Amino acid sequence: MVTDNFELHGKTALVTGASAGLGSRFAHTLGAAGAKVILAARRADALAARVEEMRKAGFDADAMTLDVADAYSIAACDQLQSVDILVNNAGIVRDGAALEQSESDWDAVIDTNLKGMFLLAQAAAKRMKERGTGGSIINIASILGLRQAGGVLPYAVSKAGVIQMTKTLALEWARYGIRVNAIAPGYFNTDLNSDLWETDLGKAMIKRVPQRRLGQAEDLDGPLLLLASRAGAYMTGSIIAVDGGHLVSTL
Repeated sequence: MVTDNFELHGKTALVTGASAGLGSRFAHTLGAAGAKVILAARRADALAARVEEMRKAGFDADAMTLDVADAYSIAACDQLQSVDILVNNAGIVRDGAALEQSESDWDAVIDTNLKGMFLLAQAAAKRMKERGTGGSIINIASILGLRQAGGVLPYAVSKAGVIQMTKTLALEWARYGIRVNAIAPGYFNTDLNSDLWETDLGKAMIKRVPQRRLGQAEDLDGPLLLLASRAGAYMTGSIIAVDGGHLVSTL
């Protein structure tokens, strides 16, 4: 059946930035599809709460404290040995005008959003190659990697790098059966930014989206499962924008 192609029974997935927000949703979605899910983030207490929620829902879930910007933290990640699906979701943002952006803010964003994403993808791919089983790496990019906005220069640069990295890794690792794709979300309503959308600025931003609404977490379920499962077996190097048409909006 067509739906069988989206099932993930027998697969192990690692989701970074999984202690809250979209990362937590990704973990639940993969768990519901049958995967064993390892939730990774820096905050051990928040991770424990998310894992408990998943277990109560009947999913197979474990927690792993991980700082993707720290190569030593990644090197100590024994769970990578069994990972079939990596969702590279951890990311941060530092707002501010480019003229005022500090070097430390730049480094923090690039180290987490770009360098950390590469280091973890590399570590996972090495294990996948050794096992000879292939796998799926899903990088979470952003439409800000494809389009410009003021006040978020390091974030936009990091996400543009993620998109190019995704395509290049897809080219290099296809021979090992490792698929590398990215999801580029547009404006989404999360716990971290919900107040913004009630302001005049936020409402004006929503009006620029052709669908005239924000994305909701469930809007990412389909693209995530497509890239994680057999349904997307012939997809690698793809960048899927989930943005309500924002990238094709008029100037």
